[in-house]
Amino acid sequence: MADEHQFIENGLQRSQIDEFFEEELGRAGYGGMDVAKTPMGTQIVLKAEKPGMVIGKGGENIRKVTTALEEKFNLEDPQIDVQEVDEPDLNARIVADRLANALERGWYFRKAGHTTIDRIMDSGALGAEIVLSGKVTGARSRVEKFNRGYIKHNGEPAEEVVDHGQGVAVMKLGTIGVDVKIIPPGAELPDDFAVHEDMDPEELVPDAVEANEAEGVEELLEGEPEEAEAADEGAEAAADEAVEPGEEADLDEDVVEEVIEAEVDADDEDVDIPDESPIEEDLDELEEDVEAEAEELVAEMDDEDVDEADEDEGGDA
Repeated sequence: MADEHQFIENGLQRSQIDEFFEEELGRAGYGGMDVAKTPMGTQIVLKAEKPGMVIGKGGENIRKVTTALEEKFNLEDPQIDVQEVDEPDLNARIVADRLANALERGWYFRKAGHTTIDRIMDSGALGAEIVLSGKVTGARSRVEKFNRGYIKHNGEPAEEVVDHGQGVAVMKLGTIGVDVKIIPPGAELPDDFAVHEDMDPEELVPDAVEANEAEGVEELLEGEPEEAEAADEGAEAAADEAVEPGEEADLDEDVVEEVIEAEVDADDEDVDIPDESPIEEDLDELEEDVEAEAEELVAEMDDEDVDEADEDEGGDA
């Protein structure tokens, strides 16, 4: 079998064993497991809130579970070690099962969520988050979140530091998923830092102290303000020598007059006023033509009147 297939097969088997323990040891407060294969067989470490219920009277229950593992999952000589959970309120798996049981018993989801997360923070956790998803109050499913403290969602800290547990509450309207994340007390996060008071820098970072003394950084920093002040004074003195106080007013007036004259000359050159526009010349010619035609018409009309008068006189005679 290839390495990839073996990796997938091991992960699937681990998930199936985890589900088996959750069903068989749910009343004992099952809090997770660790599986390690050794030359002597398969070593399984169980975490439970009530180890006595896991072992049973005279080890009866633990022998039953061991036999079921051999038959169902083909494990060679499984060796089960049961450990008690020191603080159940800091185990995400146990907290999720408790919250799911509370919802099944009829607790209002908001009261159950706030009570559970307050207990987690009172136990000393750095941060916690509870997510309820499903038909919480009605026929329509939704998501409710309860947050306290500081929680990581991405990167390696979310995989290594955050304790993650899930549970399921079976209700009349449907199932409700319970997701719990807890950062335990004392967890080391990559963005943590500490301030050391009353510590000698030579003890903490001797190399940095030696480099600082060799390069003389403090002397350079002390010399910068003096050099800057000297440069500013030299610039001001040069500016005073270039222009004396008495010449400033005369120079400004001359410059202003020259600028004004140059602007006036430029305005005169730019403005061109034409004598007569071509449109006005065309209008004058048109008026002369119209007057000439009118005079000709009047003359023709006068000639016609004279001819008519002559004809009338000849007829009368």
